[in-house]
Amino acid sequence: MNNIETFERLESNVRMYCRDLPLVFDTAQGSKIRGEDGREYLDFFAGAGALNYGHNDPRMRDALIAYLSANGVTHALDLHTTTKRQFLESLERDLFKPRGWDYKVQFTGPTGADAVEAALKLARKATGRSKIVSFYGAYHGMTAGALAVTGNRTRRGPGLSTDVVFVPYEDSPYGAFDSIGFLERLANDQGSGSELPAAVIVESVQIQAGVYPASNQWLQALRQWTRAHGVLLICDEIQAGCGRTGDFFGFERSGVVPDLITCAKSIGGYGLPMAIVLIGAGLDVWEPGDHIGTFRGNQLAFLTAQIALGYWRDEQFLKLLAANCAAMERAVAGYAEIPGVASARCRGMIAGIDFGRGNVALAKDAQQRVLQAGVLVDRCGPNGEIIKLMPPVNTPTEQLEQGLKAFGEAVAAALGQ
Repeated sequence: MNNIETFERLESNVRMYCRDLPLVFDTAQGSKIRGEDGREYLDFFAGAGALNYGHNDPRMRDALIAYLSANGVTHALDLHTTTKRQFLESLERDLFKPRGWDYKVQFTGPTGADAVEAALKLARKATGRSKIVSFYGAYHGMTAGALAVTGNRTRRGPGLSTDVVFVPYEDSPYGAFDSIGFLERLANDQGSGSELPAAVIVESVQIQAGVYPASNQWLQALRQWTRAHGVLLICDEIQAGCGRTGDFFGFERSGVVPDLITCAKSIGGYGLPMAIVLIGAGLDVWEPGDHIGTFRGNQLAFLTAQIALGYWRDEQFLKLLAANCAAMERAVAGYAEIPGVASARCRGMIAGIDFGRGNVALAKDAQQRVLQAGVLVDRCGPNGEIIKLMPPVNTPTEQLEQGLKAFGEAVAAALGQ
């Protein structure tokens, strides 16, 4: 079994993840996914952040089956539907009101990249300015506007907007940097050659760059700088959001309130495509039809998203999440002590095990050993030298600890320990 000949014969060379994980999967439940050969794996990849609540959550699955059996609306553009109303009311009840937030909700095309495109367009429209500040190592998507603010030169190409200023992030493979001081100089020094930007777009955790969490102090200083200069703050929470860091959004622990928030991946709860932009008070300056798309309203995702949001009122879910975050942090502290591991970083339920710049082959070997041990993981970092751990946030703690133990043993074996 696990015959991949059909994929190699018919699927484009652009395929990526399947090259590191050359298996064929057929069923999945919770944190486990099964191959055609019958072997089960712990999924610590979780759809690159699209499966924060695991595979086939029973409540979501059963709600979908019942909805489809009742001939519920499956496609409605941006027309009003019962399911959309319920989702919006759930957002207001479970997310906005407990935090005292005042946001409008924009439904974009069902990808994170389109949410970023919409946020950038809206920031420029609201301010009348065109420049955007982004950060080294940033990842915001693969469409033209989103790619223009992505800070990885290996993914860039001709024809992208030049209305972007890249600034080093707070931390990176090259060390810490006073990015706030740089921005202050950019704004105040007439010799900078750059006008004041419309917005700063930032990730609270730079996951694709190698799992670099922003400190509370840095995010607070960034918010203070944007407010002082009339610049909008866009937080891209597409991968760090929906519980991945232990809070619903990664920026929450800092206390900042962004002007715009982009959400996708796990916002739908079940792995169904969905993306939204949360628009701060006074910034919804769109005219009808300014940013449209055929698949803006995924009715099935509206249904499962309500259930996912409801978990944030469930004390058992919150206790499990807290226990899992603690288990992750303990395990990652241990990984950092393995000889040959350059560093290990963790924020809640996301971790990066760094094998050091240039050690891509070592990271690949470790990833394959981890796969043989029955755990799916992904790689990230500038060249793929960092292994990324992203288990579903509601993985049973005992199962999580088993997977983390197997991961550590496989990494130690890869490093000759």
